[in-house]
Amino acid sequence: MNGQQAPPTADTAKLAGELRVALAQLVRRLREQADGMDLTRSQSSVLLRLERDGAATATALARAEGVRPQSMAKIVRALEAAGLVGGAPDPKDRRKTLLSITEAAREEFRTGRLAKEDWLTRALDTTLSAAEIEQLASTADLLRRLAQSP
Repeated sequence: MNGQQAPPTADTAKLAGELRVALAQLVRRLREQADGMDLTRSQSSVLLRLERDGAATATALARAEGVRPQSMAKIVRALEAAGLVGGAPDPKDRRKTLLSITEAAREEFRTGRLAKEDWLTRALDTTLSAAEIEQLASTADLLRRLAQSP
């Protein structure tokens, strides 16, 4: 290949639509499995970013999330009130506050992920044959690559 991709065919476009619907349904089912936190998408996104990337200032979070600083302040206040985020002075600049997730948030993530994985394991075992599970296992890397594509 010369770096250019061929335009999508009708089959590729159809597959894209089917994948979008199927993955959205799966994501909805997984979300249903985790009791506990009743957060907005913005709040969840901030928590996940702090978990993945580590402590950050509200200004850095606002920039990374693409929201106004005032909106981020509201999100952070709600997360602090829920005991999911805490702040500490930035050791490099004591005028700033570094926000990080609390142990309570870490525990919510652990239990939520376990509930989702338990449900998915049961669904795989009761819905698919051994051959289908093997086939699905071979697609996990392909889905990961798709999720990471530009």
